[in-house]
Amino acid sequence: MNALRRVKWQYAVIALLAVAAAAFGLLRPASAPAAASTSKKKLSATDRIKQNPPPALFTDADIAAIGKQAAAQRAKADALFAQWKKAHGTARDDKAFAAWAARQVPAPPTAKERTAELRQDQQLAKARTAAGKKAATWLELNGKKDIWKLYLHDQRELLPKTQGTADKAQLKAALKLAKTVSDQVAARDKQPAPFVLDPSLRPEKHIKPGAKGPYSYPSRHATRSAAAVTFLSALSPHRAEDYRWMQAEVLYSRLYMAGHVSSDLTAGTLLGDLIGDYELTVGGH
Repeated sequence: MNALRRVKWQYAVIALLAVAAAAFGLLRPASAPAAASTSKKKLSATDRIKQNPPPALFTDADIAAIGKQAAAQRAKADALFAQWKKAHGTARDDKAFAAWAARQVPAPPTAKERTAELRQDQQLAKARTAAGKKAATWLELNGKKDIWKLYLHDQRELLPKTQGTADKAQLKAALKLAKTVSDQVAARDKQPAPFVLDPSLRPEKHIKPGAKGPYSYPSRHATRSAAAVTFLSALSPHRAEDYRWMQAEVLYSRLYMAGHVSSDLTAGTLLGDLIGDYELTVGGH
């Protein structure tokens, strides 16, 4: 994406997320946060982001490296998924697929490799700013599901209701499967999060001496983001680059606040790409 288009998109996506525009192309400047509703009705992703609009996010220079690392997982995932599809066809079998996908996640880095990766988080921690922390906090909160649900909501406004409803159900299924499998692998591989290895990175976490968890390999945020981006990009290829930009924002935020090291993120991205491919296939896309 060229620089001019990038700048335009950054303002457009922030406006979109802030006001939840009914259809893409009809974007307005971000408004002030909506007043908290007195209703006990569960808020939608749209409502939650209306109440908590995005701050200024990280720059292209900040996110470029992790974006490239994430993009490199795409071809690997497609080649691996071709093996699954050849053996299993297009039938849905979430249990079997989840077990297979977990086996495709590379072995975690050695202790020495992980210590080397930790240095990146330590360097970022030294240079944190108030604005960076604000961006990372927003991305951590909304990068799990809400951003991706809101992107799909934007697309669904232009689709027949039945198709839009089906797409919504599939994205929900992909995000749920991403959480399930990433949690299973994390429990299996037991790789301590960076702030466990170095509690000074997140002193507010109050990690007890000798703690083993929480575990961070693979990243749940990365898995969900990749699953969503793979799915959404197939529905709207012309917006794929925009989705990848937001994916890189989410991933970088996890390094910035020492939730993960880079191998956590690339492993999660590979897993999420596989899950996105699976959901597209069983859904007939």
